[in-house]
Amino acid sequence: MTLTTDAPVFPIMTLRIEAWPDPVIDDLGHDPRSNYVERFWLPVLGPSTVWFLRQLADRLDSSPEGFDLDLVETARALGVGMRGGKHSPMLRTVDRACRFGAARMIGTTGLAARRRLAPLTRAQAERLPASLQRAHAEAIERPRLTHSVEDLRERSRSLALSMLDLGEDDQAIERQLHRWRFHPSMAHDALRWAKEIRSDCPSQPAITGRPATQRVIPAQGLRQVTHVDRPRIGAVGIAVRNELGSSFDEAG
Repeated sequence: MTLTTDAPVFPIMTLRIEAWPDPVIDDLGHDPRSNYVERFWLPVLGPSTVWFLRQLADRLDSSPEGFDLDLVETARALGVGMRGGKHSPMLRTVDRACRFGAARMIGTTGLAARRRLAPLTRAQAERLPASLQRAHAEAIERPRLTHSVEDLRERSRSLALSMLDLGEDDQAIERQLHRWRFHPSMAHDALRWAKEIRSDCPSQPAITGRPATQRVIPAQGLRQVTHVDRPRIGAVGIAVRNELGSSFDEAG
């Protein structure tokens, strides 16, 4: 793909959005929906660009392969306008994301967007209000909770295996892993691994710990059959999301 820094050319009304991966920024950066971006990138990018990047992050979580973005609808959702040609508030929002390295144009009809934003440079931090400069200095000095690739891979595989045993289909499993902020390639690998494990050991249970609720249904002339109430993904999601959410919030 051909990356440029040019702004979209009016009267374009749709942009093809793709993820713009970077191993360093993806590891050290901050999610556009994080507290760091809200506090420290907001004065640099402006509110419309921050909310624009948050919307892109949400959409890329559910459509990691990319999607078509309606600029008119997006402008209305952000509360900005499309009038004014290439100087319209919406296109200036896109241009500002590109100028600060949060996105890059792909030709004239596509946009590659960061899933995480780099920490502020020293020059950017020095332009913050004094109170935010002090808060930023404290934030970058605090130790950050980090997860090795192997830790994340092990966790994603364990979750995929649990959801597979709960009867979720492939698409639902990958979608849920995306929502838990696992990289799409890692989510796909986790699903593949879980299916291989179950094909080799179909009878081995994947979920341990608290026993499932059981109810015994007696029947005359027949042996008792125990039915197990197995929670669907939502019940598992609430418990696991609480664990994952705190970890990923600390990480970015």
